[in-house]
Amino acid sequence: MAMPKLEVPLLFLFFFLALTPTRAETFGPPLVSPIQKDASTLQYIITAYLQSPQETKLLLDLGASYIWINCDDYNSSSYRHIPCTTLLDEFVGCFACLMNCRDSNPNCGDSVCVLKPENPFQPSISGNDQYAPALVDYFSMLTLDNTGSIGGPSSSSPFTFIFSCGYKENLEGLARGVTGSAGLGRSSISIPVQASAIFHYPRYFALCLSGSKTRPGAAFFGTKGPYKFGRRVDLSKPLAYTPLLLNPVGKYSYPDLKKPSSEYFIGVTSIKVNGKAVALNQSLLAIDSGNGSGGTKLSTVVPYTQLETSIYKAVTEAFVKAAASSPFNLTTTKPVQPFSVCYPASNVRSTRAGPTVPAIDLVMHRNDVVWKILGSNSMVRVAEKGGADVWCLGFVDAVVRPKTSIFAGDPSIVIGGLQMEDNFLQFDLESMRLGFSSSVLSRGTSCASFRFAAKTG
Repeated sequence: MAMPKLEVPLLFLFFFLALTPTRAETFGPPLVSPIQKDASTLQYIITAYLQSPQETKLLLDLGASYIWINCDDYNSSSYRHIPCTTLLDEFVGCFACLMNCRDSNPNCGDSVCVLKPENPFQPSISGNDQYAPALVDYFSMLTLDNTGSIGGPSSSSPFTFIFSCGYKENLEGLARGVTGSAGLGRSSISIPVQASAIFHYPRYFALCLSGSKTRPGAAFFGTKGPYKFGRRVDLSKPLAYTPLLLNPVGKYSYPDLKKPSSEYFIGVTSIKVNGKAVALNQSLLAIDSGNGSGGTKLSTVVPYTQLETSIYKAVTEAFVKAAASSPFNLTTTKPVQPFSVCYPASNVRSTRAGPTVPAIDLVMHRNDVVWKILGSNSMVRVAEKGGADVWCLGFVDAVVRPKTSIFAGDPSIVIGGLQMEDNFLQFDLESMRLGFSSSVLSRGTSCASFRFAAKTG
């Protein structure tokens, strides 16, 4: 079926009406995408459909502002550029205006809005200040049915969506087969915000990252639940909740102009190892309103949690001390990079919740709100062919973190992918809070157990 021509002014009107407080009845079922972990890069990949049913693999970037696609290889007859100096241009938050580019392709236009393709493995401070046109085109994802599973890839009707172009060179560092990035961050055109505006969904999305090398986890957009996984376990019950905090200084800030971060922060107030509080510099746990440094950020592009050097030293020392005592009785061995604390695999007992090691507790805004990190989320198995076979503590010193802005400071804690795997995370953008489960393995299920139905088309 031929798709109708997209009209940008009408699209803006639709977005404007959709963003008003009055909500209409939901137009369709919520959206869902499998999340596959790439074994080589440890990146998380979601699936979308451009000009349905053209399958597109995108890096899952929790804190990025929008989708971008490599438009050097993008073939579409339905795309439209966003003209400069329009209401839609202001709504999108364009960086600049591309002038006098008259070739007939998505990456070229005259007097059109441009955005910046955000590749976390090519920090902007490195000089990669490349911009590309913003587009409106058709986009779709899988949809949930009333049983909590999904239909096939054709089950979601394509809808108009705003995204940024990119270039082949913007793909450097991304997993094989990935053609862009999917931003879920705090912006007017991230995936959850656009989906909510178009379909009048509640402003919720949820992530369940799988630790399996072969079976995907799932991302949900536009539903408060239930989220039914293996054995029909609803992972929306029970959840602990903590506020999502706004960092007032994002990576596009300047000394005389602060722009809020699009990334998600939470308020970790203390860390416990095996039930005992670790002595930390408390000022590091708060976000500095002057330069945005400090605090705790959530990231799907960092494979292991990064800790500011003094926090890392205190936590690892407390872990080693606790692991050496009863009932663990573990003695460290030669570490394997990038980790500094490792134990012989033969000495570590395992349970359904992973290796038996001291628990690490992230205490939130109240003492009774705790993100408990057990062995499945704190330890990494490193088995080298003909060499070491060890379990290593999966936290790293943030001293190696690449800087992404010369004006905005770095967070003190970045919670990475390993610590999120098989944990259910619900982002409530209406109340600005995070719901989290801690490991669901102890409930006899996993993020790899969501039932993706057979494809229907």
